[in-house]
Amino acid sequence: MGVAVAGYFIGDGLKNFKHPSDKSLLDYFKKNDHRELIKESDVHHVLGIAKEDARKLVHEYPDIPHLTLNGRVYFPKTKLRQWLKK
Repeated sequence: MGVAVAGYFIGDGLKNFKHPSDKSLLDYFKKNDHRELIKESDVHHVLGIAKEDARKLVHEYPDIPHLTLNGRVYFPKTKLRQWLKK
């Protein structure tokens, strides 16, 4: 299985060797990263903090980018990363 996957990526790289601006499979995932929403229950994995601390984020930092839909809190992944850099 690993040999097949490695062969695919090597072949894909050789295919785009003369055209480096062509999109690859990994570019597709990077492009769609900005649409990903993280549930409040999973945000502690992304931030590397305790679950209890993640629950308090919205109350302690009201400027954190988040959405509340049907009583559930979601964090846009890209905007969250930008907010953390600031």
